[in-house]
Amino acid sequence: MIEIYRDKKALDCRCITQFELSEEILMENAGIALKNLLQKLTHKGSVISIVCGGGDNGGDGYVLARHLVGDYKVRVLVAKEPKSDLCLKQYHRALAVGVECVKKLLPCDVVVDCFIGSGMKSQLNQEAQKIIAMMQSVGRIKIACDIPSGIDNNGVVRDIAFCADYTVAMGGIHLGLLSDVAKDFIGEIVVGDLGISSQKYCILSQIKLLQKEDFMPPDRKEKNSHKGSFGHLSVYAGAKSGAGNLCAMAGLGFGVGSVSVVGDLHPYFAELMYEEQIPKKTTAFCIGMGMGSEIPKEFFLLSKDLPCVLDADILRNQKIVEILQEGKNLVLTPHYGEFLNLWELVFCEKLDKEKFLENKIEILLQWSERFPHIVTLLKGANVCIAQKGKIFINPFGNVALAKAGSGDVLAGLIGALLAQGKQPLQATIQASLAHSFCAKDFESRNYALRPLDLIEQLASL
Repeated sequence: MIEIYRDKKALDCRCITQFELSEEILMENAGIALKNLLQKLTHKGSVISIVCGGGDNGGDGYVLARHLVGDYKVRVLVAKEPKSDLCLKQYHRALAVGVECVKKLLPCDVVVDCFIGSGMKSQLNQEAQKIIAMMQSVGRIKIACDIPSGIDNNGVVRDIAFCADYTVAMGGIHLGLLSDVAKDFIGEIVVGDLGISSQKYCILSQIKLLQKEDFMPPDRKEKNSHKGSFGHLSVYAGAKSGAGNLCAMAGLGFGVGSVSVVGDLHPYFAELMYEEQIPKKTTAFCIGMGMGSEIPKEFFLLSKDLPCVLDADILRNQKIVEILQEGKNLVLTPHYGEFLNLWELVFCEKLDKEKFLENKIEILLQWSERFPHIVTLLKGANVCIAQKGKIFINPFGNVALAKAGSGDVLAGLIGALLAQGKQPLQATIQASLAHSFCAKDFESRNYALRPLDLIEQLASL
């Protein structure tokens, strides 16, 4: 896992006060980090356009230009006159080594965005918007320094934003890079070395970014075992039983010993058991997907003792407040509309949609502290998993998962791990990663993914 920060100023200050690295040294290393990436992406002699603003982000660009001139054809667009002391100093150094400043961007091999950075606090004026549009129209490869211009610290795009192929996050990753909106603009995130290892630069944060290495699929180590050794998942099918059946099939494919679909149903799949009542051998329960408005009475007793996944319809039910207060091992899997409804039911106040999308992490942290015994997985372009004042972000999802039934599969994956004895937080993290990885083969044909495709991919994880 990688630590994620709302603000990196305190980290830079630590480097200055504790490790005696000046701001000038940090800026020099930021420019070198940009150069290191650029050297991997293109060859000497390439045409490099660098757009520099008047602050320290622009200073990073002037450092880069100074390092490249002579080996590359470097052109710098002075988008704003140097304003900060360091930016002004680096500007004069760049001129001293012969960096060419231009008034217009022309086609080039690489365009580097050192225009605004993380300091954007208000709407962009028309001139700034024109410059970003100009940057976007040139450059075979597009690189952003720290954060693409036009994205604010909350990851909100207010007018226009630079669409990068790569974003070099200096020292550590800013939270603004991980908003749902930002995902269309940041490209691949590369962490730039500021002259100190990440182990020394980074401190513990409430917010973590999940990595591929964090995934641990179910592992049956004991040979002397039977189906009962791996738990029994029960899924309530409800009014629209297709969703429950998908959930159950996903659970069966993710290691649980056996699965029952509960309700007055005709069998869909031969691998599943169909029951009218919740079996006593149940070790975890999934409910809500296709449920309709009726909650089975026995569920209220069940949820006080067994781990349960709550999805879709049950999250809109008036009785959810009672369930949240009394349940012990609950996992909620709302999309943002269902979360807004949950918030209103619990706190008796409406949460503005735009306010929520701009401050999603802060609101999720508040929610997780109000219900510390509950794990909440908020669906989105980047999935956020919250519990006890901590957030875990899964960045691996892709648009192929935007398909009816995908969420039912996710609920079944979580339920399967709960049934096998995993703690709710770990079950949710591992299931979310598996869900994303199952969709990876569909990135190039992202229109074609079906829920059953996800389930089939489980065997190849």
